[in-house]
Amino acid sequence: MNILFIGDIVGDRAVAELCAWLPGFRAERRIDLIVANAENCAPNGLGMAGPQVDRLLAAGVDVITGGNHSWDSDESVELLELPQVLRPLNIGAHIPGRGLLHVGTPLGEVTVINLADHAAMRSVKAIEDTFRPAFGAWREAERRGVVLVDYHGDHVLEKQIFARAVDGAATAVLGTHSHEATIPLHVLPGGTGFVTEVGMTGPSDGMQGFAYDILVKGLHETGNPFAHGIPPVSGGPLVLGAVLLRTEGRRTVGIERLTWGAGR
Repeated sequence: MNILFIGDIVGDRAVAELCAWLPGFRAERRIDLIVANAENCAPNGLGMAGPQVDRLLAAGVDVITGGNHSWDSDESVELLELPQVLRPLNIGAHIPGRGLLHVGTPLGEVTVINLADHAAMRSVKAIEDTFRPAFGAWREAERRGVVLVDYHGDHVLEKQIFARAVDGAATAVLGTHSHEATIPLHVLPGGTGFVTEVGMTGPSDGMQGFAYDILVKGLHETGNPFAHGIPPVSGGPLVLGAVLLRTEGRRTVGIERLTWGAGR
């Protein structure tokens, strides 16, 4: 099975370019499943927006995952009710949405699980006091077929420990959240593919897809980079942060990092 996983999509330009690129790439590389983290796909880069989510699904994205920005938009509750849209599993069951999805493909079933660490989620008021450890949620999850985990987290070591703990039980653990892609692509001894950070799909002329000048100004003037508010989505060439997994049975047998070269 060939599975394409796309890291945090930032802003509308990235959505548009991705949607233009995906159908041809899917046919060319015979992709069986596409999963994308789209918690930053809104035009301002904060949360999800209906038109962007609709375009991603229409372009062939099968499952959308999220993280701490899943609740930023006024549309968040409505969008989290869509069957293809996930938010982290390891929060209270009464919070709208779901953190796990079983997806059928011609080559078998895939379980997609969205998890997050506390450092990434601590600022989210919508889930205050409902967060629980990711590994506990993993142990309780109903897993069938190929098992793919989007681990949305700040801590490199925590992601690495989790991946080792589920080696042989998860087909792949793919890190998101920091937007800065890590170089190593691991296939662990038990057959679990692991990437600490898949990276960002978005504009390159900034920091994590956002303009840096307002942050630098805030730091110089007040010591607080966010003193002047949240910066807008940056400009510059678009970059792709994604990996292509090749699986046999429930094991990963190959990982390829995908880029758009110098950007688009």
